[in-house]
Amino acid sequence: MKMWLGKKIIFVQTLWYFFSIGINSRRLNEYNFVVKEANYTRLCSTKPILTVNGKFPGPIIKTNKGETVYVNVHNKGKFNITLHWHGVKQPCNPWSDGPAYITQCPIKPGGKFRQKLIFSVEEGTLWWHAHSDWARATVHGPIFIYPRKGTHYPFPKPDAEVPIILGEWWKSEIKDVYDEFLRSGGAPNNSDAITINGQPGDLYPCSASETFKLNVDKGKTYHLRIVNAAMNLVLFFSVSKHKLTVVGSDAGYTKPLTRQYICIAPGQTVDALLYTNKKPNDYYMAARTYSSAPGVSFDNTTTTARLHYSRNCHHAPNSTSPSLPYLPYYNDTNAAFGYFGSLRGLPERYPYKVPTNITTHIVTTVSVNTFPCQEGQNCEGPNGTRLASTMNNISFETPTIGILEAYYNHLNGVYGTGFPTFPPLLFNFTAEYLPLTLEIAKQGTEVKVIKYGSMVEIVFQGTSLVSGIEHPIHLHGTNFYAVGHGFGNFDKDKDPMTYNLIDPPFINTVLMPRNGWASIRYWAHNPGVWFVHCHLDRHLAWGMGTVFIIMNGEGSHEKLLPPPPDMPPC
Repeated sequence: MKMWLGKKIIFVQTLWYFFSIGINSRRLNEYNFVVKEANYTRLCSTKPILTVNGKFPGPIIKTNKGETVYVNVHNKGKFNITLHWHGVKQPCNPWSDGPAYITQCPIKPGGKFRQKLIFSVEEGTLWWHAHSDWARATVHGPIFIYPRKGTHYPFPKPDAEVPIILGEWWKSEIKDVYDEFLRSGGAPNNSDAITINGQPGDLYPCSASETFKLNVDKGKTYHLRIVNAAMNLVLFFSVSKHKLTVVGSDAGYTKPLTRQYICIAPGQTVDALLYTNKKPNDYYMAARTYSSAPGVSFDNTTTTARLHYSRNCHHAPNSTSPSLPYLPYYNDTNAAFGYFGSLRGLPERYPYKVPTNITTHIVTTVSVNTFPCQEGQNCEGPNGTRLASTMNNISFETPTIGILEAYYNHLNGVYGTGFPTFPPLLFNFTAEYLPLTLEIAKQGTEVKVIKYGSMVEIVFQGTSLVSGIEHPIHLHGTNFYAVGHGFGNFDKDKDPMTYNLIDPPFINTVLMPRNGWASIRYWAHNPGVWFVHCHLDRHLAWGMGTVFIIMNGEGSHEKLLPPPPDMPPC
C-alpha cells in the first residue's frame, strides 16, 4: 500500500512538473501589449505620444526559431491601431499580419486582439510596428529570434546583445504631421531629429544628458541588433574608430562583411558584431541620412550615442569630447550601393535554393506621381497638383473592409484582380525630362493573384517622374533573394546575366537605387493576402503599394488557416 501510494505521489509530482513547464513556456511565449499615450520630452519640449506599455521604443519580443508567440493587444489609445510583425512569415496565417484594411480592420479604441505570431525560417533580428496611418513613428520595437534550441549561431556566440533602434522625432504631434500633409496635397514636414534608441543625442538642444550610452568592456564581442524604424530616411550608421562585422540582414544570415559603416533602409534590420578592441575611452556611434534625389528635402541632422569603455586604474578618464565616426556624404550612392552590393547570403542556411526556373515574371514601375487639382482641394504639389505615388501607374486605394476578409468570404466589389504584370505605359523610365502627362496616376484597389508554388521574379523599375528617389520595397509574408540591382532602365536581355544566383542575401526589404532597378526572386508557397509596398511612409500614404494573393495549394498544410474568433470588426 505504501509502495503504491509512493508511486502515485511521484506520478502526481512528475505530472505537475511537466504541467508547470507548460505554463512557464506559455508565459515566456506570451506578451501583453497595451497601446496608450504617454508624455515624452525631447528637444526641450514635452508632448503625448502613442506607445506600447508606455515605452518608446517599445518592448522586445524574444523567441527561438520555429516557435509560436501570442501577443495580446489592448488599444487604450484614442485612435484605431494595427500592429505588424515585420518580416515574420506567418505561414498560412495572414490574419495576424497587421496592415490596416489589407489583412484586418483596425483595433478600435477599447478593443482587443490576440495575435498569433508563427515563426518559421527567421533567425536573427526583426521588428514590430504599427501599420495604420503614421502611428509607427513611436509604436515600434525589436524582435530577437535565437537559434532553434540545441543549435548555434554560424559565428562565435557574442558576449552581449544590444538593440540599436534608429528613428525620427517630430516636435509636432505625429498625427498632426500626417493629417496636414494629406490635407495639403504636398510633402510632409521633415522630422526635427534622428534618434538612436529614442534619443537624439549630444548634437541636439536639451538632449546631451539623455544620450543613449552603451557601456562595454574591452576585449568583448557585442551583438548589435540594428533596426531602421525611421519613417522616411535611409541611413548610414557607424561607430568611431571601430568596424562593424555584418552577419545577418532581415533575420537571414550573411557571410561576414566587415565595414566602417552600414547603410540601412526603413524596414530593414542588420545583425552586426562590434569588437571592443580599442583603447578604453568614449566613442560616438552616429547615423545620418542617405538621399541622392536633388531637390527633395530631408532631415540632414546627425544623431549620436556613446560607446563607453569601462575603465580601471590603468586607464585614466579622457576629458575630451568623442570624435564623430566616418559617415559617407549624404548623396554618396557608391557608398550606399557598394555596401548593399557586397552583402552575400549564407547558402548553407537557405530554406530553399535560389529559384532558377521562373514561372511568374512581374515587372512594375515604382513612381512618384500627381493627381490634377479638383475644386475645393488644397494642391501644394508641383504645378498646383496633389502628390501621389504608384506601382505600375496605379495608386493603391485602401478599401473600407479587409481584403483578406473579402477574399476568404468571396465578397465582391472590394478589390479587383487587374494589377498589371508589366508596365501599362512604356517610355524611357529614367529620362531626365518627361512629359507632365505621364505623371498623372490612376487610382484603384488592384491585386495580383499568384498560383501556389510559383517561382516568382519581380523587377522593380524606378522612374524619374516628379522626382526619382530610392525606394525600400517590402514584401509581407515572405523573404526573397535580392539577386540584382542596377542603374537606368532594366535590360531584360543583358541585366539577368549579372544576377547573383549563388549567394544573394535572403531579405524582406530591398532598396531600389534612384532611377534604377532591383530584381528579386522567391518561391510563392505561403497562401494568403500579402501587402507589397514602399517603406517610405510618405510614399505609402500616397498609394505606393499593391497586394499579392497567393492561392491555396493542394496539401493540408498549404491552405489558408481559418480566421481567429476575435478578429476586429470593421
